[in-house]
Amino acid sequence: MENIRSYSRTTTLDHAQGQHRVLRNTYALLALSMVPTIAGALLGVQLKFSFLAGNPFIAFMLFLGVAFGFMWGIERTKNSGMGVALLLGFTFFMGLMLSRILQAALGFSNGGTLIALAAGGTGAIFVALAGVAATTKRDFSNLGNFLFSGVILLLVAIVANIFFQIPALALAISAIAVVLFSAYILYDINRIVQGGETNYITATLAVYLDIYNVFVHLLNLLMAFTGDRD
Repeated sequence: MENIRSYSRTTTLDHAQGQHRVLRNTYALLALSMVPTIAGALLGVQLKFSFLAGNPFIAFMLFLGVAFGFMWGIERTKNSGMGVALLLGFTFFMGLMLSRILQAALGFSNGGTLIALAAGGTGAIFVALAGVAATTKRDFSNLGNFLFSGVILLLVAIVANIFFQIPALALAISAIAVVLFSAYILYDINRIVQGGETNYITATLAVYLDIYNVFVHLLNLLMAFTGDRD
């Protein structure tokens, strides 16, 4: 009986150490991924990068195609160094795509402040929710299907508003996106802690997308409500 108890304790300890290792590696790779993101964003702003701005629908579909292509490649190579390389390439691409909204923000006289507030707000949301997800004993895995359904509906609304161009709908989309992807931060970090995700490259990709979307939509809301053209 004592041997069984000892084996159980050892197994539990190994499991906890494995979860901690995945979480630590996820945070390290997440921090590294910000470097190509910032580099891509700065390059895009400098070059006034525009991704088929004349046709928003085709631009959005092409963006999704490239993004999903990267994500497919990352998932296929997640157990090798190529997975890290593809992830960093993906974050550089996302930085380039980010440059368009940064250019719009910089068109306001308080654009720098808006970007800083969005970054600070995103950081605060991440730290708070990641802290809760990492320390609570509650398992949030039951949120997965609900959050995924929310993302699908959000994508449908974004595509619809490409054609209708309704300002109020755009604001509603951004507000819902901030809440939705904030919840995803809670879900994705908790999933690592609970042992539901054991690959740090896949985990980093998920958390990166959460943070990216919170920042973009938070900046959209700040520009709409506190942007100063004077």
